[in-house]
Amino acid sequence: MKHELEEQCIRAWINLTGLLKNTRIPKGMIYNEATVMLMIYHRYQEDGVGIVSFKELVAETHMLKSLVNRTLDALVKKGYVERLDGKDKRTTLVRPLDFTEYMKVHEKTLAMVHSIIENIGEEDAAAFVRLSAKIAASDPLKGE
Repeated sequence: MKHELEEQCIRAWINLTGLLKNTRIPKGMIYNEATVMLMIYHRYQEDGVGIVSFKELVAETHMLKSLVNRTLDALVKKGYVERLDGKDKRTTLVRPLDFTEYMKVHEKTLAMVHSIIENIGEEDAAAFVRLSAKIAASDPLKGE
């Protein structure tokens, strides 16, 4: 097969994506909501406030603006975050209000990842992290 390695990479990507999206860990919180909350939670861990711009969420999650917008609408409706006006009308900020439900999801996700690390070993887990960062940094769609 001419593109065997490429085909294997696509299958590996689909398998991993399906595993993460279909674990049903985030009961009451869909995958995209958990992803956005993770970004906000990481900011909160860094600065104790957790305010993130809409633009940063789009860049970090690699989601379409419209999808981030719908996801934020759902999170606002659930009372997990609130939107704030930025320095000008073009800037929207997001501030966390309640991490309670997200932390339940996060704890279950951490337990799943711990189980995976036990199965594959710390060395392979560290290699996965390194390779994932390298793949993300390559951004083959940049400039499109």
